[in-house]
Amino acid sequence: MSGVIVMKKKLNVGIIGYGFMGRTHSNAYRRVVNFFDVPYEPVLQVICGLEADKAKAFADQWGYKSHTTDWHKVIDDKTIDVVDICVPNNFHAEIAIAAAKAGKAIVCEKPLALNGAQGKEMVDAIEKAGVANLVSFNYRRVPAVTLAKQLIDQGRLGKIFHYRANFLQDWTISAKVPQGGMATWRLDVKAAGSGVTGDLLAHCIDTAMWHNGPITTVCAMTETFIKERMNVDTGKVEPVGIDDACTFLCRFDNGSLGNFESSRYARGHKALYTFEINGEHASIGWDLHDLHRLNYFDHRDESIVRGWRSIHVTDSDMPYMGKWWVPGLQIGYEHTFVHQTADFLENLAKGKPTSPTFREALATQYVCDAVLASAKNQKWETVKKAQSQK
Repeated sequence: MSGVIVMKKKLNVGIIGYGFMGRTHSNAYRRVVNFFDVPYEPVLQVICGLEADKAKAFADQWGYKSHTTDWHKVIDDKTIDVVDICVPNNFHAEIAIAAAKAGKAIVCEKPLALNGAQGKEMVDAIEKAGVANLVSFNYRRVPAVTLAKQLIDQGRLGKIFHYRANFLQDWTISAKVPQGGMATWRLDVKAAGSGVTGDLLAHCIDTAMWHNGPITTVCAMTETFIKERMNVDTGKVEPVGIDDACTFLCRFDNGSLGNFESSRYARGHKALYTFEINGEHASIGWDLHDLHRLNYFDHRDESIVRGWRSIHVTDSDMPYMGKWWVPGLQIGYEHTFVHQTADFLENLAKGKPTSPTFREALATQYVCDAVLASAKNQKWETVKKAQSQK
């Protein structure tokens, strides 16, 4: 009937963690209904954080109906439909397992867990409960990265020979940067599980296996350049247990070779994430610093015009872009979380899984485990398979 406003079903969200990722996820829940025709309207019901005053300030800024410092209250709240986990890695398992037992849909920041064994416990709990689940490897949903996936699946590259990726930063070079605490927990092995491997390379690995299939074997080296740092939590100078840099070679199940590098000691790089894929017929390259462009080379082009081209991924027939502005106007980092949320809500209504699921993230966790084991044992390691129960 003309003029009738159809009200979307409300979906009450509780986010645990008000840091960087808490902001990106909150923004996504608020914006998704403005740009995507999703079947649910997310309601920011409760934000949970360690400090009451900061939780209240966050709730006021983002429009949450309530705030708490006890994550158990979020789980126990019968009105909460989705529990979104945006806290340090060492809290993921306990919260996710409790949320699964309570029958909540779950969104969890990456990496899945501290290690594969813990991740397997989470997957078992999730699958036993049968709840919707998603791990936030957001770079999959950069339109150019999604377009790369489509071109690969269409067979445009032909047989894949090489996949190489790096993720470089420079923010921990100073020995004065501490470990632990709310700002630098990623440097504390007890909170993070690992360093660049679980934080940065996990993104590269997830995207690589999405594009190119399973990684089967790895050979790695890691380095911790600064051996001791002040621990914010204890007030003492303590050994550093995380990897500051990691480089590894790998073999994919399809026979192609991989080369991955990550470091927080690459002076001049704040967040340089790139990948290049070389196939029989064509190659693809992408750079986070120019995230709306996909570089493409096709050997089948006529020789006089053959060369690398830069595809501006802004047209409405390109992934996600039809929901945003007009061709030529690009979008940014925060939009990847909006895309992720739109896909999750759409699939939730259909009863379909949204990738990457906890089990898919477990496969990435197993690669990270093998990488760290290889660096420690100084030999090639076989990656454990995250086989489905089905």
